[in-house]
Amino acid sequence: MRWTMRGWVLATAGAAALAMAAERPPNIVIVLADDLGWGELGSYGQTKIRTPHADRLAREGLRFTRHYSGSPVCAPSRCVLLTGHHPGHAAVRDNRPSGTGEGQWDLPAGIPTLAEVLRRRGYATGLFGKWGLGTLEGPGHPSKRGFDRWFGYLCQSQAHSLYPSFLRDDGRVFPLNNDPPVPGHARFPDGVDPFDPSAYAPYKGRDYAPARIREAALEFIRRHRDRPFFLYYANVLPHLALMVPDEDLRPYLELGWDDPPYLGTHGYTPHRHPRAAYAAMISRLDADLGAVLEELGRAGLERDTIVIFSSDNGPTHDVGGVDTAFFNSAGGLKGRKGSLDEGGIRVPCIVRWPGHTPAGSVTDALTGFEDWMPTLLEIAGAERPAGLDGVSLRGLLEGGAAPEREFLYREFPGYRGWQAVWQGPWKAVRRDVLPRARRGEPALTELYNLAEDPAETRNLAAEHPELVVRFDQIMAREHTPSPDFPLLLMDGLPSSDRKQREPKPRESR
Repeated sequence: MRWTMRGWVLATAGAAALAMAAERPPNIVIVLADDLGWGELGSYGQTKIRTPHADRLAREGLRFTRHYSGSPVCAPSRCVLLTGHHPGHAAVRDNRPSGTGEGQWDLPAGIPTLAEVLRRRGYATGLFGKWGLGTLEGPGHPSKRGFDRWFGYLCQSQAHSLYPSFLRDDGRVFPLNNDPPVPGHARFPDGVDPFDPSAYAPYKGRDYAPARIREAALEFIRRHRDRPFFLYYANVLPHLALMVPDEDLRPYLELGWDDPPYLGTHGYTPHRHPRAAYAAMISRLDADLGAVLEELGRAGLERDTIVIFSSDNGPTHDVGGVDTAFFNSAGGLKGRKGSLDEGGIRVPCIVRWPGHTPAGSVTDALTGFEDWMPTLLEIAGAERPAGLDGVSLRGLLEGGAAPEREFLYREFPGYRGWQAVWQGPWKAVRRDVLPRARRGEPALTELYNLAEDPAETRNLAAEHPELVVRFDQIMAREHTPSPDFPLLLMDGLPSSDRKQREPKPRESR
């Protein structure tokens, strides 16, 4: 075969392009729901709420049945996800306002985040949705934590309204056409007919924040399709208050559920059809996921992208018009958001990585949010920071065996104080740590065999004292004292110090 100089140049360029494509690390997309329960997807047993896109993701990827969020509430869970530190070592361990205006307690400087490490690897990095780990001027600002582009809510308390007056666009105010904005917390006025649909007009806005956030996330994919990118899509759905456009609500109204009005009597904003609204918000979340999958397909990036879909904690309590019993939101598990019972911390998780992850597979491996940073950094070929608590799941994602794990640890100072350890089928849990400490009483450790009793109905601590001793030792070892988020009993603070060292009041969850 006779080569011309032009042919040689083209062939050489083509070979180089193929080599670069082979070396290019995969795009990474994390779609994180807000308060989505373990039982609220069709692939996890949900029968009333339509989630076709998440169910498709499960058919095309790997579904986890024992995956645990970083914490049972928002900010600390996201801290675990983005830093790879479990709550006994994490810098942020509870929801707390900054005390300086808009935003939450700042993630301190010097703690590497997933976005920072991936950006050093050459990834474009984008955050879209809810942040909750910093302030406008502090070290936790998203632009200081590795994100080239971010759009949405800096402050998680502002995300209680889905029709606010503004969002943040790389820190700048991005005004929305909601005048006035719809409050996230309100009470239905006395003397007004609660069955009159027009009475709920003040609780409907024009400019739906989740729609704006979705479009910004899709634009990020379009803009960076030719280079590796990390998209952290921290969706604000289905967190209360109940707010959803009428076109999303309508299909559920047609089902004729017995759906009495919610009048704002248990927090958040009234809604004429609360059950339909909650289901519609989850279906809207599912549609947002579907839009991301469609955009990846349109850009020809499906096989070059790993997609992770999960939730920051379990479903909310029956507040704000939510009826978790009606939807079986926790899938039969005990507890809700804010607790380390299974319903508050075990979350849905689905991963699709075409060509690597076997389609339609399911795993019962014990896994948690701290695992994603070491997993994704290994996949991306990025340097792993020292001190991470998670294990890499790459082999599991590629159809191999689950990695060896000695235990999974969680703690949570809020709602009276909690600790928990999982090991094999066993779970040890302590509750009411703070009030018992104030009374000078020792911690009580409960023990459950989740393989036989996933609903945690039979405390086996008295039958297995040797296991209780083992788990108590793990709890003592894995908890690092935090002056900002103390567990009083574990930190051994003298009684004279307890009041001044207790956490400041937390924002509404």
